[in-house]
Amino acid sequence: MIENGFITPIQRMDSIGTLKRNENVEQSGNSLFSDIFNNAVKDVKDTQTNLEQQQYLLATGQIDDAHTVPIAASEAQMAVDMLVQLRNKALESYNELMRISL
Repeated sequence: MIENGFITPIQRMDSIGTLKRNENVEQSGNSLFSDIFNNAVKDVKDTQTNLEQQQYLLATGQIDDAHTVPIAASEAQMAVDMLVQLRNKALESYNELMRISL
């Protein structure tokens, strides 16, 4: 994202172990899994909103540096790619679990 004319570095995703845990063990496993996907969806929404704002500023001539639009587009694309990869890995894991014979 671009804030105050400066490009902020890409934030590293927290690992599962460092995410906030609930006191209830049964709920914490579900919340950790859902937190990862909720954060990924939120990142996609945030980067898309930023891209739309940068495109609007460029279209109305309110932006001084046109290179911010392709940067915002790349960030939005990377966020979508990350979400798709998370989904694919979750589906692979689910399918693998379903193949286990008990």
